Amino acid sequence: MKKTESFSALGLSQEAIDAITAKGFVEPTPIQKKVIPAMLQGTKDIIGQAKTGTGKTAAFGLAIMEHLERKNGVPQALIVVPTRELALQVCEELNSLNGDRGFRIIPVYGGQSYETQFKQLKRGVEIVVGTPGRLIDHIHRGTLNIGSIGYLVLDEADEMLNMGFIDEMEEIVKNTPADKRVLLFSATMPKPILNIARKYMGDYDHFVEEEKQLTVDTTEQLYFEVHEGDKVEVLCRTIDLERDFYGLIFCKTKVDVDELTQKLVERGYGAECLHGDIAQYQRERIMEKFRKRRINILVATDVAARGIDVADLTHVINFSLPQDPEAYVHRIGRTGRAGKEGTAITFVTPEEYRKLSFIKKITRTEIKKEKIPPVKKVIESKKARIQEQVDAVLQDTDLNDYLELSRRILGDRDPETVLAAVLKHSFGEQLDESAYRHIQEVTFRKTSKTRLFFAQGRTNGMTPKKLVQLIRTKAGVEDRKIRDVEILEKFSFLTVAHEDAELILASFRDKGKKQMVSVAHERSKAS
Repeated sequence: MKKTESFSALGLSQEAIDAITAKGFVEPTPIQKKVIPAMLQGTKDIIGQAKTGTGKTAAFGLAIMEHLERKNGVPQALIVVPTRELALQVCEELNSLNGDRGFRIIPVYGGQSYETQFKQLKRGVEIVVGTPGRLIDHIHRGTLNIGSIGYLVLDEADEMLNMGFIDEMEEIVKNTPADKRVLLFSATMPKPILNIARKYMGDYDHFVEEEKQLTVDTTEQLYFEVHEGDKVEVLCRTIDLERDFYGLIFCKTKVDVDELTQKLVERGYGAECLHGDIAQYQRERIMEKFRKRRINILVATDVAARGIDVADLTHVINFSLPQDPEAYVHRIGRTGRAGKEGTAITFVTPEEYRKLSFIKKITRTEIKKEKIPPVKKVIESKKARIQEQVDAVLQDTDLNDYLELSRRILGDRDPETVLAAVLKHSFGEQLDESAYRHIQEVTFRKTSKTRLFFAQGRTNGMTPKKLVQLIRTKAGVEDRKIRDVEILEKFSFLTVAHEDAELILASFRDKGKKQMVSVAHERSKAS
């Protein structure tokens, strides 16, 4: 009962509690404890200052669905997000919290077929999750009517601001009714976001998620340098090397989860998967099998794994690199609990090395490079486990039923040869080195530096001093870390560490416009 009592105290219905229980949520996060009661019991608009991974989607989603009704498919809630990835993630999360209520929830984003979205909208929906540009397209076409919605959520508002969506956000708000309830979520509160709040929101409550240290002290953190096509092979070696592997494996998408799970099952591993398309009853069945260790591998997306509370995990494997440092900490925090040391292993392709450096910098943690286990080491580990199993059987005093067959097989043959034949018959496939294929060695650049291209030069009035100052102001990178500044006629170059490059690229990213900063290609460098 402990799982549902804390959520019940927030005022949620039994339908919501059933959906929460099916997802395996244990207790509300701090932002959920603040937002849900305010939504259910009050009438004010809400500002939630919270980062990704704090449970804010469930906070506004659970509360909004408590108030929805089936009204001929007319949209009652609109959730605006900055990227299509987040649109899919939020939609997946809300559908998993939908339970048996049957609300229709769809994502609307650029890159997806208009025809698909036209059909879904015409069929009728209760909740629309969308990106600003595509939402405005539908509003102008008359295929999306948000004139009677009761709830408007602006999620990750500061990110939408950074991506240049401030005008689109305002246009969307203007097309909504005056009596709606507005929920604005943002990790930071820059002035333009506060201006939107003052202009378009009524009296509001402001809830702030407490800042947490992004570290996991009881988890050994390692990474393997690996090509994308070798990841499955490396994963199998990692599992086979361990005496008692019991872990979570994270993938980026539902398709990735399904494909990896199928490959593991085909190779004989006890694996199941979790993602947004898994029905509630299936999720409960899978989690029961995993908790009782009838399977030892669970492959999941970030969203589907939220709320999983399983003790004694030995490993968390990042088969795909997480989206951000918060997601990384959230993933690996599932192992190394209760004072026990767990192991987190991240697979990093050459293209992702800067992103790994960024995660290391933000989390202030040591993620050690580890060599991919060689086949011979894996086979030796298997042999040691077989010997342990045989030793355990020899302790069994009741072997009488097998002695007659043993003497018959042994005859006058050499005992060692006979035992070798029995082992080959029983474990031959497990000890076959050819079952593991060759892994191509990855060689990252020896330097830990990244050369960046900056799309302004002397004709724009740029000088080395101005460029360094701009980088410091915009990205927070110290002057001493910016090297080899080169100002040319129409563009410039500079060199920084991998992790600082990631910060700079993220700080200057502007969706839909030509990027001011990018990674310099060899052919772009000045001769």
